[in-house]
Amino acid sequence: MFFTLTIGKRLLVVFIALFLTACSEESTEIELAKNTIQDPSNPVLEVYKSPTCHCCGKWMEHLEKHGFQTIGQNINHLSALKSEKNIQPQYQSCHTAVSKEGYVFEGHIPAKYIQQFLQEKPDGAIGLAVPAMPLGSPGMEMGDDFDPYDILLLKADGSAEIYVRINAREEQYK
Repeated sequence: MFFTLTIGKRLLVVFIALFLTACSEESTEIELAKNTIQDPSNPVLEVYKSPTCHCCGKWMEHLEKHGFQTIGQNINHLSALKSEKNIQPQYQSCHTAVSKEGYVFEGHIPAKYIQQFLQEKPDGAIGLAVPAMPLGSPGMEMGDDFDPYDILLLKADGSAEIYVRINAREEQYK
């Protein structure tokens, strides 16, 4: 998908990736996202991210608008956490959310698909991933720009398969 982007969009994606890498060197601290104390029946996701990552915060706001409670964990080295959670490098993005059951949600996954996954709990799955940072995905909105992307089902053996293909911005929301 990266190679189908215009040169300007490719440069933007590279800039964002470099920015996030630089951000990951910040100090470790815990932050609570807005509205973390909500209905106790709402699912809670602990979101591991860089302290200065704005798109991660926007994604957390998206989750909260759709019934999740989020707890932000700012950490220095996300790669160690991703390795510990068995998220292979080709499936990684800028943040990792973990449910109380231990499922992982890597990257800018729309809330409705996390809710669907948590209801289904597919056998042999450890979670979902949206690799990289697709333009127009929740938290990565940039005007009218939108790039279709896949949400991957991550399996315990380290493999993945397409869980759902997002072809249009509207498919991400209820």
